[in-house]
Amino acid sequence: MLPEDEERELQEIEQALCRDDPKFGRRMRASDPRMHYKRKLVQAQLGFVIGMGLLPAGAVTHRVYLGTAGVVIVLLSLAWAVVSWRRYVARIRPARSRVGTTAAKGTKPRLGPTRQARMMKRMEERWRRRQEGNGGIPGRTQSLYPLRPG
Repeated sequence: MLPEDEERELQEIEQALCRDDPKFGRRMRASDPRMHYKRKLVQAQLGFVIGMGLLPAGAVTHRVYLGTAGVVIVLLSLAWAVVSWRRYVARIRPARSRVGTTAAKGTKPRLGPTRQARMMKRMEERWRRRQEGNGGIPGRTQSLYPLRPG
């Protein structure tokens, strides 16, 4: 992304803008995807707490539907938290890895081209083979649609 000194300068400029125009600063923070995912994590935690509260409420009042609703809310909140956390980490990790920090412990460092680059390479190779006349299929000597004399 940016070198550390430029990143620091950018943060100082952002802080100065926020001091000069607080309304603009709130809007900028609200549109920051990291804040969006953090907000989702907090909402998922709140859902988890509500679900955990419904579990004993259902047990005490002998209402099966309250306990069931509690379990469903807890499971959905956990799923939402995991998805939000993974998206948040995916948003943060590429920026940090470019600055020179190492990958998270237990993860394999990515070597070679990305998935999209590999796909583009395959598409270009197929296109090249099609242009050569073998229909894009390796080992094929004729085109799928041979030219017919007019």
